[in-house]
Amino acid sequence: MTIATPLRHPDASSSHTMTKRAWWLVTMNVLLPGSAQLLAGNRRLGRVGVLATVLLWLLAIVTLVVYLVAPMAVYTLFTQAGSLTLVQALLIAYAVLWVVLTLDTLRLVRLVRTAPRSRGWIAAFSVLVLVILTGTTGYASVVAGSARGTLGDIFSAGPSQPPVDGRYNIMLLGGDAGPDREGLRPDSMSIVSVDANTGQAVTIGLPRDLDPVPFTASSPLHKLYPDGYGYQDRCDVDVCQLNSIYTEVELYKPKLYPNATKNNSQPGIEAMRDALEGATGLTIQYYVLIDMQGFADLVDAVGGVDITVKDRIPIGGDENLNGVVEWIEPGNHHLDGYHAQWYARARHGSSDYDRMARQRQLQDAILKQVNPVNVVSKFQDIAKAGAQVMKTDIPQSMLGYFVDLGLKTRKLPVQQLELVPPTIDPTDPDYTQIRQLVRQALHPATAKPAGS
Repeated sequence: MTIATPLRHPDASSSHTMTKRAWWLVTMNVLLPGSAQLLAGNRRLGRVGVLATVLLWLLAIVTLVVYLVAPMAVYTLFTQAGSLTLVQALLIAYAVLWVVLTLDTLRLVRLVRTAPRSRGWIAAFSVLVLVILTGTTGYASVVAGSARGTLGDIFSAGPSQPPVDGRYNIMLLGGDAGPDREGLRPDSMSIVSVDANTGQAVTIGLPRDLDPVPFTASSPLHKLYPDGYGYQDRCDVDVCQLNSIYTEVELYKPKLYPNATKNNSQPGIEAMRDALEGATGLTIQYYVLIDMQGFADLVDAVGGVDITVKDRIPIGGDENLNGVVEWIEPGNHHLDGYHAQWYARARHGSSDYDRMARQRQLQDAILKQVNPVNVVSKFQDIAKAGAQVMKTDIPQSMLGYFVDLGLKTRKLPVQQLELVPPTIDPTDPDYTQIRQLVRQALHPATAKPAGS
């Protein structure tokens, strides 16, 4: 006699036998969905369930092995719209199959033939496991769908760019489109230069009041400002300095960059790219624009941010610090979105350079605190906030590579080069000196061994 006999043809008159059989079936449905049907029900349905379960486990094991051997391949797989659509479809299909198998298992159990005291426990166990497992699968499919939508909203479908001199240079703009300002003007401008192999990163910060600003020879702005933007106050806005280039081109000269929107960019962003390339001598492959208006939502989405505050920062108030509603005091703080946004944007009681430094400090802190746990647990909020806060021309095809590179970067100290006073005089910048400082930061001279 095989084990299939009492399961498929039980003695229905014995409540003890039927109860024992019921627990066997519901347990098998949990451990290997479809096995209950193979032994006690519709074998065709059982084979579908078992085959689907085995395939799912094989895919999971293969993914794990590939992750251990070549993690970038897995990052790439889960950052592409097509693969995320496939994952979502498979998860939904398996969740539906599991519901069908569980309900069919409860039918096979024949609860009315089991011991009265066991009926509630058997049904409750089956439903609870069903809710937990299908709920988890359903949430995973929702996350996959949200990820696909968010990636499509933020990242472009353009071609990938190769590294230049072994590095990827990414322009990072901290924008602030406040109600008291005409359009958006970047408050903080920096270039994050990352070694394409090691992930070693150098952040190069430029002051927003840099004046004049040169452009690369290929830039359409070079023809308009051959001596640099702001030279002898030649510009079309009230203040001629680095961060007003964005506003001027967006409002008055967007036709200079006719292909900007096609490449998931804007004329003002492309003008800033030309300006930062002209100032530093670097080739900038990509940009990332972070809008401080929605910054609070992103900070709240990741659960707050840990910051060491060096100086008192006012919340509210005017240039004379009248009307301050609260102070962010010096010390170690875990800031929520509201306080983090004020920490980044507060204009009074400190200089522009202090605000630039605070914004970069926040950006670095968020990148370090984002981890798989809070990304998975709060993915919906992070995805929603990310689409509102960030704009970039980094293509989806490069995401896997940059995720892998970013994990290397997190393990290494980030070098800082601040091109601000007293190192640089923004009103009379020496661009030969600036480019030399950039070269030294990216390619520091190695000390020669003693006696060589």
